[in-house]
Formats: sequence, structure tokens, C-alpha cells
Amino acid sequence: MQTAAATAKAPHHLGRAWFLLAAALALHVFDEASTGFLSVYNPTVAALRERYSWFPMPQFEYRTWLAGLIIAVVVLVLLTPLAAANVRVIRPLGYLFAGIMLLNGIGHTAGTIAGRSVASVHFARPMPGFYSSPLMIAAAIYLLVQLRRSA
Repeated sequence: MQTAAATAKAPHHLGRAWFLLAAALALHVFDEASTGFLSVYNPTVAALRERYSWFPMPQFEYRTWLAGLIIAVVVLVLLTPLAAANVRVIRPLGYLFAGIMLLNGIGHTAGTIAGRSVASVHFARPMPGFYSSPLMIAAAIYLLVQLRRSA
């Protein structure tokens, strides 16, 4: 078991982990955009809204969806220096970022296994966005580990 002093001196790579997850997300956006993700996403949202009127997710036009994700990736990359400096405000954002990306990757994997997102939305396997999901899952776990180590 490490002492507190040894843990404090242990190297952490929070900035690297943050950047790798942002890069994995960029690859995932490319994967989704090139494999027709919105053809699964929009009907899924419509079906969920029909069943659950409170369902908060929006439907997207391709340009708006892609532009929003590109902006998000750029902002996340620009936050890398704050993560590298282990700035306090970045830590909860890091947990949120990693958690959402972990669930996103698991969702694409589960969708690929099931061959559908909801009962009424079927698609040819693999689910659009699946190919980059393992990398995104691994990068999210790496960020979670680095957040824990740098606490």
C-alpha cells in the first residue's frame, strides 16, 4: 500500500487521458457520420418520445448534428491544458465526460449485439458508430483511472 506522500509524487497523466478521450470522440463522430448514425438515432428518439412524452433528447438535421459535435470536440481539446494542470473545475467535468462516453460506447456495442435500438428500430449490424466504440470505452476508462490517481 502506498503512502500519501508516494501517491502525491506518483505521475499522473490526466491531460493525456483527457486528450485521448477527446480524440476518440472525434474518431467516433467520424465513424457515426460516415455510417449513417442519424438514420438510427432520429427514429429511436421519435419512438421513445411516442412512448415517453418527457424524453429529453432532440432529433437532428445532419449539418446541425455534425457542427455541434465538431464544436464539442474542439472545446474538449481546448480544455486539455486545464486537465493537464489538474485544475479543480475540470475534475467533475472529467467524470461527466468519461461517464457519458463510456455509456455511449456501451450503447453502440449493445445495439450491435441486439441489432436494434428500440423494438421498432432495426438496422443491419454493426450499429453505426460501433467500430470506434471500443477505443472510446478504453479511453473513457483511462480517463477515469487518471482522475482517480490524480485526486
